[in-house]
Order: sequence, then structure tokens, then C-alpha cells
Amino acid sequence: MDWLQFFLYLVLLVASTPIMGRHLFQVLDADGKTFLDPIVKPFENLTYRIIGVNPRHEQTWQRYSIAMLVFSAVTMLFTYAILRLQFYFPLNPEKLSGVIDHLAFNTAASFTTNTNWQSYAGETTMSYFSQMVALTSHNFWSAAVGIAVAAALVRGIARNNSSTVGNFWTDLVRTTYYLLLPISFIFAIFLISQGVIQNFHPYQEVPLTEPVKITVEKKDDAGNTIKDARGNALTEEQTIATQRIVQGPMASQVAIKMLGTNGGGYTNANASHGYENPTPLSNFIQMFSIFLIPSGLTFYLGLMVKSRRHGWAVWSAMASLFIAGFLICWWAEQAGNPQVTALGVNAADGNMEGKEVRFGIMNSALFATITTDASCGAVNCMHDSFTPIGGLVPLMNIQLGEIVFGGVGAGLYGMLVFVVLAVFIAGLMIGRTPEYLGKKIEPYDVKVASLAILVVNFAILGFAGWAAVSDWGLAGRNNMGPHGLSEIFYAYSSAAGNNGSAFAGLTTSTYWYDTTMAITMLLGRFIMILPIMALAGSLAKKKIIPAGPGSFPVWGTTFTLLLISTILLVGALTYLPGLALGPILEHFLMHANRTF
Repeated sequence: MDWLQFFLYLVLLVASTPIMGRHLFQVLDADGKTFLDPIVKPFENLTYRIIGVNPRHEQTWQRYSIAMLVFSAVTMLFTYAILRLQFYFPLNPEKLSGVIDHLAFNTAASFTTNTNWQSYAGETTMSYFSQMVALTSHNFWSAAVGIAVAAALVRGIARNNSSTVGNFWTDLVRTTYYLLLPISFIFAIFLISQGVIQNFHPYQEVPLTEPVKITVEKKDDAGNTIKDARGNALTEEQTIATQRIVQGPMASQVAIKMLGTNGGGYTNANASHGYENPTPLSNFIQMFSIFLIPSGLTFYLGLMVKSRRHGWAVWSAMASLFIAGFLICWWAEQAGNPQVTALGVNAADGNMEGKEVRFGIMNSALFATITTDASCGAVNCMHDSFTPIGGLVPLMNIQLGEIVFGGVGAGLYGMLVFVVLAVFIAGLMIGRTPEYLGKKIEPYDVKVASLAILVVNFAILGFAGWAAVSDWGLAGRNNMGPHGLSEIFYAYSSAAGNNGSAFAGLTTSTYWYDTTMAITMLLGRFIMILPIMALAGSLAKKKIIPAGPGSFPVWGTTFTLLLISTILLVGALTYLPGLALGPILEHFLMHANRTF
């Protein structure tokens, strides 16, 4: 049944790609007419009037970038203010206080950059108002920004001798109104049908069927620990007979967090929580929704450049890396830990540590691969509990740039950077000026493409290296040895890659971690986007020349293999020393019966 489900997943992904691609084409670059026009068009026009934008006025790449940065900065401040002042707002039945400064900064940066890293437990930190107005709203905005930037780059490739790449405000509004909102609305209703909650009820106090006894420190009336004559804390036994169950508007946030590849969990347990992901069907559809738009964007690329073969070649490179990563991750988790097997655990059971029994190893490995191939970050299991090689796969997926379908928009523009580099390499090999779809790839294009990659490399390696040799960085580890290094390496990879998933074994709710990771997120998002927009502007200005006998075809098996090789050489080798000291070393220590 597991393999049948995986086959069904691939079939649905292939079938949905042209459908989503055509809809994206209509929303972003066709005549502007969609089947939703009778309902949505009045709201779209009203929005343009309110913000004072002429939707037909196009922008240069510089003005497009400035508009994107201004919008992101304003909405980030908006979210920061709501989190800091949430105790003043309604829909706060738990009377939660305002979020502390460094955590509010980290969270605002996280949701602005489509990272959705969470150094907090949602059910004990965020009010309903904050969840809806600050976080869920940003799930729409950050996803729309990613798609807008991808559309601008594709226009730059497709246009002939043009000085503009579109209008940011038009792309933002149309993507939100015609794509993200309607699908999220339907998706949320489906999730409610599966058991995901959507209400404004206070948290429920429910009796436990089996009360438990715990030992806690004795406190005086002022809440101070009572100590004996030697200074040791006195303890007492307490019986826990009830549990508080989270409530709130969950389905609406889960829908867009998956569809927009945002990933932030309403609850700390994320997609392993029974309310966020209650059934095998909800689990399957949530995984499918993560790849739905990124996969469709490859078909949109083919339509825009009038070469569907090229779109499918890019899709094939993504799919090949996805399948290979999943199979390695599944194999490692199914093989399990030999030290645990030696204790009498059935080897056929594999590594069930940190996994939901409702989903098992196959669905956990598939979910982990999908969520890190895309910049989603939602999890239905704990990556910290994976075997070394099983944990290496999601870590490498992020470090490759999350271009294996990737985040909405971010995956495509990240992959097109590698396409430009692959075409450049091909041109060097055949001794011709590199050409990409009739446009010459010149030194400026290669420089800005390389800069986009180097920015992320610097952010990951620089901040992870700093944390690994600093007291504040080492203090957050819950594990020693190479696994502790992997926890730090994964955290900054997730931040710079705007993924948001974690090994869940690193305490990051500190001033230094919150601040440095927020900066890493902003670098990985916006300082990467700027050279990509420069590339879009450069390509848009070029004239399209007819393909000649020496032109390198950007479709077919040869191109797909070259693209995959470029991704692995540039992406994987950059981080090989860190991977060797982390998960690879841990793998050999595991088989040498070493613990740490």
C-alpha cells in the first residue's frame, strides 16, 4: 500500500502539472482572463484603486525589486507590532502576553521570508488574532512574493529586447486573489471534513483516562523553590488528572501553510498533531499540495518561452532528484539503527523513533523529503530522530537550494540560476558563446547567477561556523558529537534556505540564536533575490537570436543530466566538509557501536 501510494502521488503530480501551469499562465501573463473573473475581478480592481496602482504600468527590474522590498519591510513591521502587542488585541482566550523582542523579530523575519521557522510553541505563545492576522496573512504574502519574482525572471527569459519585467503589485494581487485564496479556501474545507478544527473556542480542559504522577519542586506562596538546609530543592509528588487541549482557527492556517510552502505549525507538534493532520488522506493531500504550485511553475516556464520540452526537462531534473532522495531516506530509516536492533528490536520494524505510528516509516520519509525539497518546513515526524543518512537527505535537500520543485516561486527561480550555470558550462565544453533559448549568456549573467548561490553559501557556513565555536551556539545543543554539529548546521541551512524545518534537538529560543537566524533568513531570501532580479533585467534586454547548428538544446536527456550534475557539483560539494563532520561521521560511528 505504501508503494501504491507513492506511485499514485507521482501520477497526480504529473497530471496536475499542466493544469496548474496553464492557470498560472492565465493569472500572470496571458490576456488576464480566468474563469474566476466574474467573482474576483471587482475585488482586484478595488484593490488597485485603494493602493493607487495602475496594473498595466510595467516596471524595470530595479523598480520591481524596490516595490518588493518595501512591501516586505512594511509587512514585517506589521507582524512584529502585532506579536509584541498581542495582549491588547481580541481573540486571546488564554490571555497570552506579548511576544518578547528577539522572538518577535525572529518570527516576523521568519514569516516574511517564507521560512516559518518557529522558536516557540504556537499553542502557548500565539493568540488566535496573532495566528490569523499576523501569521496566516504572511503565509499568503510571502508565497505571492516568491511567485511574483519567479514570474519576473521567466518574463526576462521570454521577452525580446525589453526594459521591463512586469508589475510587482499586479503580480502580488493577482497571485493572491486568483491562485492562493481560492485554492486555500477549498483546501481548508477539505481539511475540516477530515477533522482539522476551525473555531474560536477557549482551550478545553479534559480529564485523562489514566492520571499520571509526577515529581516537581515544592514552591512557596510566592512561587519560589523551597530548599532544605543543604540548599537542595525539596520535591513533592503531584497527580496530573487533566490536560488542556488547544483550539482555534487551525484549518485556514494549515491550508495556506502547505499550499504556499510556508510550513509553520499552528501547534508545536506541527503536522504530526492529530488536529493538524488527522487522517492518512489529509496527510497525502497535504504532501501533494506542497508540490502542486512549484510543479505547475515548470509548465508555466515552458508556455512562456514557447518550449514545453524545456519545461518538462526542468521538471524531470527536479523529479529525478526528488525520487533519488526519497529512496535513500526511506532505505536508511527502514534499515534502522544496528545498536537498537542488537537490543532485541525487530530489524524489520526499522527506525520508528520520532515517527507517528499513524503514518509509519514510508510516509515519514516521503513527507520529510517533500517538505525539504520544497521550502515548506512542515513535518509529520522529528528529523532529529532520523538515522544519520536519513537525516542527511533533508539536510542536503535544503543545501542544494531547495530547487527540487522548491518553494512556490523560489524553487523555479533557484533552479533557473542553475540552468544558466549549466548552459554556461555547456558553452565552454563545445567552445561557443553560451546560449539559453536564443539569448547569449554573458559574463554579467554568470556573475549575478553565481552571486545568488554564494549569498546562501555564506549565510549557512558563516553563521553555522560562528555558532559551532561560540558558547551561545554550543549551549543550545541537546546532543554532543557529530549529531550536535548536524543540529546547528541544519538550523542555519533551514534559515538561509527559507525552509523552517528543524532537527528539533536544538534550543534556539535565545537572544543570539533568534537574532542570528533572523538575519540568516533575511539574507537567504532578499539578498539572493536581488541578483536574480538583476539577471531577469539583463535577460529581458537581450535580443532573441535563432538557434544555430551549434546551439545547445535545453531539453532532452543530455540537458537534464547536465543540469543535475551542475546542481550536485555546485550545491553538494560546497557543504561536503560540514556533512562529513556531521551525518557522515555519525553514520560510521553508529556502525562502530559508538554513542555520544
